[in-house]
Amino acid sequence: MNQPPQASARTITPRLMAVARGDESGGTADLAITNARVIDVFNRSITDPTNIYICDGIIAAVTPDKHKAKQSHDAAGCYCAPGLIDAHMHVESTMLPPSRFVALALPHATTAAVFDPHEIANVLALEGIRYLMQDAEDLPFHAMWGASSCVPSCPLETSGADLSAEDLAPLFDDPRVVALAEMMNFPGVFLALPDVLDKVNLGLAHRLVDGHAPALSGDNLQAYAAAGISSDHECTTLAEAQEKLALGIRIFIREGSAARNLEALFPIITPDTAHLISFCTDDRHPADLQDDGHIDNIIRQSIAMGLDAPTAFMIASSNTAHHFRRPDLGAIAPSRWADCCLFDDPKDFQPHTVFCKGMLVAQNGDYIGPTKPLAPYPEARVTLPADLSEASLRVPLSSKNAQIRVIGMDPHQLVTEHLTDSPTTDAAGNAISDTSRDILKIAVIERHKGTGNIGLGFIKGFKLQRGAIASTVGHDAHNLAVVGTNDEDMLAAARALVDTNGGQSVAVDGKVRAVLPLPIAGLMSDQPAQTVIEQQTALLQAAASLGCPHHDPFMPLSFMPLPVIPSLKLSDKGLVDVDKFEIVTLEAD
Repeated sequence: MNQPPQASARTITPRLMAVARGDESGGTADLAITNARVIDVFNRSITDPTNIYICDGIIAAVTPDKHKAKQSHDAAGCYCAPGLIDAHMHVESTMLPPSRFVALALPHATTAAVFDPHEIANVLALEGIRYLMQDAEDLPFHAMWGASSCVPSCPLETSGADLSAEDLAPLFDDPRVVALAEMMNFPGVFLALPDVLDKVNLGLAHRLVDGHAPALSGDNLQAYAAAGISSDHECTTLAEAQEKLALGIRIFIREGSAARNLEALFPIITPDTAHLISFCTDDRHPADLQDDGHIDNIIRQSIAMGLDAPTAFMIASSNTAHHFRRPDLGAIAPSRWADCCLFDDPKDFQPHTVFCKGMLVAQNGDYIGPTKPLAPYPEARVTLPADLSEASLRVPLSSKNAQIRVIGMDPHQLVTEHLTDSPTTDAAGNAISDTSRDILKIAVIERHKGTGNIGLGFIKGFKLQRGAIASTVGHDAHNLAVVGTNDEDMLAAARALVDTNGGQSVAVDGKVRAVLPLPIAGLMSDQPAQTVIEQQTALLQAAASLGCPHHDPFMPLSFMPLPVIPSLKLSDKGLVDVDKFEIVTLEAD
């Protein structure tokens, strides 16, 4: 079998050793970054101005001594921090494949990330995972990967693929795979379902097993921890994080475009616990990435909340490198890859110069590193029922006195409320949207296998006054999700995504107002990042014209089909009571 690409493998050479010793007769550094005040993540301190000597992309020495170098970059007393690492994210959420993502991430000093490709895996199985890994090759970036553990996330949805432990096993032959990615089927873990434990044992035998256990507590959490789960990024309360940390589960504090948990979890960071915390974004949209930042944004917020800069950088770099057993990353120290950034003020972290593998890759907010063509991507068609019509979206009720379940949505959280309310009905007795009470119809239409499945329900929180929005980004099975004020616009928004092979759309008065095409698995664009941002801006403006007050309503919409995050969700199979882990009827008992 062909050898897989190495995980940016270092080679320790006699020249590196000579540069480290300062032996000019034995070797000259390729680059010296001089007069830099280094963030020391080991001692949680800041050094006096010193020099960093780099050989073949690796740091040979960090010393005030003067060594010979072919090139020199004078930091002029600026601060120098290690490259930042996102501990858990889905690159698909940026709507960009890795080769386009790095152009937005590197100017924000993100030089590495642990990607869980389960979004594309749910559409294209191993072919999708391997496509992303191929596209990430030969970039000035450290792309680490998790082997997607839950495809589908659970049996309560229909995805485009089903990956077993046997299917996943070959991925661990690749050194770029650093973990079994988030084990979302947490009931399957604590209930010891055989196929789930097969995957857990596969991860433990080769690497780590990362977790996903929203609101899990008590005896079931004990069992989840007993399975060897190493981390969790789903905490939303301090008490939840403290309980998990006490069981040896590392806490990834998430601050992304959808879920923002830093403020609630910030008190978990103390001098005694800081080494057990990492930062992650989970999901980050391209405009947010460009305008607000990435892990650098979390650092700025943390420091503004009172965290000292060296600790913030330790959490954002070395902690994650240590967790994923990458001693070559996460610090400005000998033998590490020369991934670092320069900035002027620790109280307002704004990286202006970024190096990765000893290469200058970003300056003053612009990516200046090498580019590569987009890897050819596999096709994934959007297949909706041939007879899909407004009638397909009708919701008949058993009686005019029926009470219905309603999903209570918070645009800043992934968890939802399980509400009940009185429906508004039409003359035929069908439940319909009611904008006066912000109760809107939502549908999830299976798009992979032609099953004809359509899950129907109602949701509170979107606040649309007219029209509809639709998306083939619908975690994790990525069926087509649509929410709207009327069936005509819902149908128009859904149909608009067939010709583009997926994407996101806005429709009103029976006509399509805006479309963001996402032809790569219905999740990512094949266009440059700036084009995608412009298309998304137009899409969001169209959504705002419908009366929606949310910055990006497509982000919460994408999580409404996810049946592994409490409390009430909607899959193509129907309403899911996540707390009971079962399909329930629309009409409440």
